[in-house]
Formats: sequence, C-alpha cells, structure tokens
Amino acid sequence: QVQLVESGGGLVQAGGSLRLSCAASGFTFSTYNVAWFRQTPGKEREFVAAMTWSKTHTNYGDSVKDRFTISRNNADHTVYLKMNSLKPEDTAVYYCAAGSSTGTSWYTYEYEYWGQGTQVTVSS
Repeated sequence: QVQLVESGGGLVQAGGSLRLSCAASGFTFSTYNVAWFRQTPGKEREFVAAMTWSKTHTNYGDSVKDRFTISRNNADHTVYLKMNSLKPEDTAVYYCAAGSSTGTSWYTYEYEYWGQGTQVTVSS
C-alpha cells in the first residue's frame, strides 16, 4: 500500500522556521521524483518545490525561492522541506507528492502519489 505521510507542521511566528518531513512507503521511493505543494481554502494547489530521484535537479516556486529548501534521504525514504523566513502568506496545508516521470514539474496532475497534508500556520 502506497503511503506518503507528512509531519512537522504547526504554528510559528513570522520570521521563524519549520522543517516538514514526508515518509514514503509502498513504492520504490529512490526512483521517484518528489515535490511539495501547498493549498489554502478556495485556491488551487500551488507548487512549492521539487527534486528529482537522483537529487541532481531542484525547482522552486517563485514565492519561496531562497527561503525554502527541499531535500531527500533515499535510504530513509523521506523527503524534507526546510522553510526559513516564514511569512503569514506561507500559511497553508502542505502536501508532498511523488511521480515516476515528472522531473521537477510544477503540474499537480503529473504526480501519482499524494500525502494527506500537514497544516502550517504563520502568525504575524
């Protein structure tokens, strides 16, 4: 059974940091590209960051570039999102995703597997 389980969300003050984790199981994680997306009520899911299976390529959404860092540990089947200099507009539910042929795509429909999400709230 494929599972992606996010953790690490919570409430943080503006300017603070959080690290999200996503534990994968049920598929060959090391051969899948991974990504983070986020969503707020009434809006479409927004691309945050992606990394290829080989770790050689990354991609970031414009709103998080230079503040967020995606990483992965293939041995532990885990993908991370380190978020620095958080802003109130970063408040959202954050989802991790995995895709076999996505590269570092920002299109949600290209990703086969999704987690349930973790809430991040940034207070001003």
